[in-house]
Amino acid sequence: MTVHHLALELYRWMKRLEELEQEQARLGSEAALAERTRLETELSEARKAVAHYRQLLEAQKEQPKI
Repeated sequence: MTVHHLALELYRWMKRLEELEQEQARLGSEAALAERTRLETELSEARKAVAHYRQLLEAQKEQPKI
């Protein structure tokens, strides 16, 4: 993947993470257990994806251009 594509994917995941965090804040502790569990699972996946794409982007940026 090019740096541009990695950056776009990172941005997409960061926006998704932000949406999920806002949803979690709106629901608070009033939400049903199943809904909180689903949201926590999605948040975990989004956080992992953000970390993954950040690492890929950093690695891509560090490669020397010959």
